[in-house]
Amino acid sequence: MLNSKSFWLDLVERATKTAAQALLAVFVAGVTIMSVDWVDALAITGTAALVSILTSIASAGVGSKDNASLVTTPGRHRAEE
Repeated sequence: MLNSKSFWLDLVERATKTAAQALLAVFVAGVTIMSVDWVDALAITGTAALVSILTSIASAGVGSKDNASLVTTPGRHRAEE
């Protein structure tokens, strides 16, 4: 679980994607790179990444033991066994 390399790689991937999505969500209608409040934008991004990390850790051992998912069924990109 928490000592699995694949778990931590999955956690980092999820947190990175969540952070990127949160940062992009700051750019709504009428907001440009020059007009955005970067302190607030980065605070939102950091908070979203932290929630993602905590969610992944909280779900450790619930689904598959080797990743941060709550789902136990193999995905379409997992090698057939």
